[in-house]
Amino acid sequence: MRTNWRFHPGSKLPQILRIRWLGQVGDGIFQSALASFVLFSPERQPNAVGAATAFAVILLPYSFVGPYAGVFLDRFSRQRIVQISNLVRALDLVLITLLIKSGATGVPLTLLVLVAFGINRLILSGLSAGLPLVVTKEELVSANALAVTGGSIGVVIGGGLGIAIKKLFDAHGKSDLADAKVISIAMSLYLASAFFTRRLSRMDIGPAAHETPAEFRGFGELQEGWRILKNHPDALRGIFTTAIQRGGLTALTLMGLLLERNSYNPPDNPDAGLAGFGFALGVAGVGFGVGSFMTPYFVAYIGRHRWIRLMMVAPATFLILFAFIPQEWLLITTAFFIAACGQAVKVTNDALVQSQIADEYRGRVFAFYDVAVNGIIVVGALISALILPKSGHSVELPLITAVAFAMTSLLLLRPSKFFIARPSE
Repeated sequence: MRTNWRFHPGSKLPQILRIRWLGQVGDGIFQSALASFVLFSPERQPNAVGAATAFAVILLPYSFVGPYAGVFLDRFSRQRIVQISNLVRALDLVLITLLIKSGATGVPLTLLVLVAFGINRLILSGLSAGLPLVVTKEELVSANALAVTGGSIGVVIGGGLGIAIKKLFDAHGKSDLADAKVISIAMSLYLASAFFTRRLSRMDIGPAAHETPAEFRGFGELQEGWRILKNHPDALRGIFTTAIQRGGLTALTLMGLLLERNSYNPPDNPDAGLAGFGFALGVAGVGFGVGSFMTPYFVAYIGRHRWIRLMMVAPATFLILFAFIPQEWLLITTAFFIAACGQAVKVTNDALVQSQIADEYRGRVFAFYDVAVNGIIVVGALISALILPKSGHSVELPLITAVAFAMTSLLLLRPSKFFIARPSE
């Protein structure tokens, strides 16, 4: 199907994109300030366990909130949920700003960060769930591409802005105070996102009457998603493939963080480490964009299943080279290719799942998808914590990741199992 980039007059899509993109630029700014405070401050020397814990704090809310997001989004005005959630998230960042300004790193800060990322999950789910109600069926693929890819780029842009703004503030005061000021800028973007949500009417993004389930459930949604996917084995294998790829990407991101912080740059110059890590993430962000835009063309020639298999095994060569030549230029090159291949896997598998699961079951399947991927991401972070030294140098981690990617392509996705199967009765 040819992609349609023109949308019908009067579409509410521009409002949804503005709300989502503003918030995700704010996410990038917030995350860069948080990383600077926890991992790149002069007073704190991070190790693999500390870095993995920081990643787990960011990702675990997705796994806990995911099953319950649908419970609220399918029963109450999504416009109201998105607006109120943005306001609550802005208030939460006020409290985080006060703690960071005082240099606090304990349980209260951890809990407030968990709340911030949990609310973020609810907002993005609400906007995604409402998207089919503001565009036509023919426009849905293009609208999803704009929303997701633009949001990912927004996070990268926000991260770069956060690093640049922090450098500006660092010249005029204490590092922790500079991080607090950067977070206050992210807070203002969340307030702007809440303001623009008012441009939507109460039920513009649903839920529609046919979307509202009769029962009030939470983790029961995941169990139903699992049962449905067992009748669609290739979609289930694709979901686990995406999860393994994201888990490996997370482990390598932690390795890159420690290398930039403690090896490629002087440990007593955390700003240089943050700048190096930010540049690597920016290159990876370009890779995400390339992976998204090249996928439709290759899928049209070789099919979804072959493309996913190829994109899982393709980064193995770069990982093996990087294991034995751990230089910064090769880290950045590897980051680009793993990000591009990973995004190709994710985009293709999303389309695979959407094409095989009926509308009335898709929410439950994607709830399982979301939790499975984020759960394995946390596992990847924990595995890297066990392997990586403080310097970040490790031959084992890139090799283990390369083997995991190759085995996934050769075994989990072998042609005799990974194909469009007829659902069992």
